[in-house]
Amino acid sequence: MTVATDRSRGSQVLRGALDVCLLAVISEEPVYGYAITKALTDRGLASVGEGSIYPVLGRLERAGLVHTFRRESESGGPPRKYYVLSPDGETALDSWREHWVQTRSAIDRVLQTTKEHR
Repeated sequence: MTVATDRSRGSQVLRGALDVCLLAVISEEPVYGYAITKALTDRGLASVGEGSIYPVLGRLERAGLVHTFRRESESGGPPRKYYVLSPDGETALDSWREHWVQTRSAIDRVLQTTKEHR
């Protein structure tokens, strides 16, 4: 059995939290894919690229957690697809935030307890 590298371990954790991270960014204002990636990078999640978020955005849309609309690009390019939270998305985000805090606190307690017992 091999121990996961720090990078792959971080990727696994992020994969589990990416849905809620995307919903959180989208909750701030209607936003398109590249801007979501930039917001995540600006907040310390530089390892998340556009290729990673689009499958998740599609899943969130199919689940009814986000709605989309198209808006002309300010730079003169093709229209951009914007994402906005649906009412179900707002409810899911609130629930996932609460669950994240509880889970993070429990993991912090486990890690602290095991460190004290070394």
